[in-house]
Amino acid sequence: GVLKMKKHMIFVAAIVSAISFSLPAFADAGDSPTLKRIQDSGVVNIGHRETSIPFSYIGANNEPEGYSIDLCHKIVDAIKDQLGVSSLEINYVPVTGQTRIPLIANGTIDMECGSTTNNLTRQKQVEYLPTTFITGTKIASKMGSGINELEDMNGMVIGMSAGTTNEKAIKAAIAAGGLDIKVVTVKDHSQGWLALKTDRIDAYGSDDVLLYGLISKSNNPSNYQVTGRFLSFDPYALMVQRNDSTFERLGRATMAGLMRSGEMHEIYAKWFEPGPTAINMPMSSTLRVAFEVQALPN
Repeated sequence: GVLKMKKHMIFVAAIVSAISFSLPAFADAGDSPTLKRIQDSGVVNIGHRETSIPFSYIGANNEPEGYSIDLCHKIVDAIKDQLGVSSLEINYVPVTGQTRIPLIANGTIDMECGSTTNNLTRQKQVEYLPTTFITGTKIASKMGSGINELEDMNGMVIGMSAGTTNEKAIKAAIAAGGLDIKVVTVKDHSQGWLALKTDRIDAYGSDDVLLYGLISKSNNPSNYQVTGRFLSFDPYALMVQRNDSTFERLGRATMAGLMRSGEMHEIYAKWFEPGPTAINMPMSSTLRVAFEVQALPN
């Protein structure tokens, strides 16, 4: 009898300790597969761009830096609070226009910290946090090229990065105008900029802010111009996985908090006014209002 009783008590103790060990995990990660993955591994996988200046690019110390990277670090802080841990390892994963959406969709990266446009088509595969920047498609060319609008480019060559909203917008504008313009797609912005610099293309199409960013980092900024009307309107947001509303809400609450406290304006000023690359793009009134609208009450 005593032995049986002892076994029974050990069994009960084992159950109780198993429950108490697993309780914090459920309380902290909730029903979020992303938080669970981070909790189990102690690692946050951050997708970043290498030449999306000044949002997400490789800085002087060979580490990813930029406006979007800073915003993602704020989310990492929120994850630490949520999980009750003092530190998490960050694993940086480089992404391109073509790889960023699949890598979020399959969970290779937990968030994408780049210069990604939120649109309805992409929302079938990924989820977006609140809008953190607003830009649009324009074209960059060399000074004296005579290129102002896309229509001035008959018989010329335009380049853009594959898998971007710019590629879609420019091809649509060429088709709509019946223009004779040769289209070349490149892997990323650095490749596109090199093609423009070496005259392999006559213009490079991208979001105006990225074009100004590339100019700000080039050897001779005064050699280049950004011209024309907006060929598309592009709201940027950080990407997270679909079907993880708990994690999405954590990111959303973090962004709203930054907008509410005014810290978002400080982070913006750090990178754009004039920022380390002297891009010097003061906040637009449109973006200011977007921040006010998205700064949800606590």
